[in-house]
Amino acid sequence: MATSYDYDYIIIGGGSAGSVLGNRLSVNPNNEVLVLEAGRSDYFWDLFIQMPAALMFPSGNRFYDWIYSTNNEPHMGGRQVAHARGKVLGGSSSINGMIYQRGNPMDYEKWGAPEGMDTWDFAHCLPYFKRLEKTFGATKDDEYRGHHGPIKLKRGPAKNPLFQAFFEAGVQAGYNKTPDVNGFRQEGFGPFDSQVHNGRRVSASRAYLRPAMKRQNLHVKTRSFVTKLNFEGNKVTGVTFKRNGKEHTVTAKEVILSGGAFNTPQLLQLSGIGDPEHLKSLGIEPRINLPGVGENFEDHLEVYIQHASKQPVSEQPSLNLLRWPWIGLQWIFSRKGPAASNHFEGGGFVRSNDDVKYPNLMFHFLPIAVRYDGQKADTEHGYQVHVGPMYSNSRGHLKIKSKDPFEHPDFTFNYLSTDEDKREWVEAIRVARNILSQPAMDPYNAGEISPGPEVQTDEEILDWVRRDAETALHPSCSAKMGPASDPMAVVDPLTMKVHGIENLRVVDASVMPTTTNGNIHAPVLMIAEKAADIILGNDPMEPEYKDYYQHGVHDKDAGTVK
Repeated sequence: MATSYDYDYIIIGGGSAGSVLGNRLSVNPNNEVLVLEAGRSDYFWDLFIQMPAALMFPSGNRFYDWIYSTNNEPHMGGRQVAHARGKVLGGSSSINGMIYQRGNPMDYEKWGAPEGMDTWDFAHCLPYFKRLEKTFGATKDDEYRGHHGPIKLKRGPAKNPLFQAFFEAGVQAGYNKTPDVNGFRQEGFGPFDSQVHNGRRVSASRAYLRPAMKRQNLHVKTRSFVTKLNFEGNKVTGVTFKRNGKEHTVTAKEVILSGGAFNTPQLLQLSGIGDPEHLKSLGIEPRINLPGVGENFEDHLEVYIQHASKQPVSEQPSLNLLRWPWIGLQWIFSRKGPAASNHFEGGGFVRSNDDVKYPNLMFHFLPIAVRYDGQKADTEHGYQVHVGPMYSNSRGHLKIKSKDPFEHPDFTFNYLSTDEDKREWVEAIRVARNILSQPAMDPYNAGEISPGPEVQTDEEILDWVRRDAETALHPSCSAKMGPASDPMAVVDPLTMKVHGIENLRVVDASVMPTTTNGNIHAPVLMIAEKAADIILGNDPMEPEYKDYYQHGVHDKDAGTVK
């Protein structure tokens, strides 16, 4: 007699990946799909998550944020680095900076290089990027971009004169402009795509999950915290979760972990999947030896280089509390004004030296001088650039501290732990300063506020980075994909199943083999789109073998200066 299940699929986490899966897996009305989200709903009226410029408010707020923090980082002066992660429907896509960046095509060539990983190269990932995009800044005949997907993308517009001066300064420093960092050529400076449409945030839940929630076979439960996976032997049969103070158990043919780079390895370890010695030390019976769970942890670190502006052209006055009522009303009634933009409208990618094959530094430029927490620079008008290395070889780990699923795990990223990492940080600051000191910036440059002209030597730069750097909020790779022959691999790249466990898959940022060059939300959406076809047994989209810019290969055609 066939086993009876409550659902076909249970998706743990209603964040970026979970929203995509909730939509795609429920297209077939015969599939009963349950999405369990620990946080609250992404209410349509909630200005903190719907208004693009309000992005500073959810972070650190227990109603929207898991409020994680690293252990004392050993190479950052013992600092604890705060990590905001979305605890709301839409996950971090409901509280992030809304920047849409695929990464560099060579990131995916690196993913696809090891044996067994060939279906994750750029040609196989590109059609899934295109499937999710509706790119308003691209022409209809642009074969590198998608035009009919659920994620609506706004290009720039980066019309503030400070943006144009910054782009020109990049050229004067020996780099290039590029019309689309997500197209043929990532390297260079230009406008960015953002997940903002008609002045409103386009989160994964708004783009994918909300439109699908009218289906009778899709069930979404918020404020539902999964406490454990349930097993028969090494087969997952369902989950137990707490909601409204009560414990519930549901069964499914398959369970999909989409909790993100923190929650997914945490639940795996709680379920006896991980390093046996660590689990035994906590009184957890090991189920399967997968030492890669919680290891290989990656993140991007960044700093703000802030300048005062000579001319009153920045958005600094919008930080004045007395202006907020008018700015808010302008957004509510017209979806326009300073509140209708994430202000991350442009930036660029460059190589810090001639030895790297493709860009290893990312720049976000803002016509305003303010930190993520809302702390503004002491200047009437200002601007800033966010900069950081994209391919740090520092690696961290995440480990649960007890059997208690509500206790946050221990995690350390080991920022600045290698000589290469430190060298690239010094290069990053020197490259940024060189660009910001070019003649194009002279009409606006009233001097560096942070770190300040007193920070000059390599060691002074590193000391400042240790004191001042923040996470760019791109945690990944803590349950990486790879074939069973890789002793640190957790997830099979062809099935998304956890090695050695039946009926359990992982689809989120934790499965990345290495982190990508840029903000990671777009790659997570792509992974989920691709995984949906894998889970449903659909024929995969045909790979698209398109050319892409490579330094030293396309220099003549692309007009490369440096």
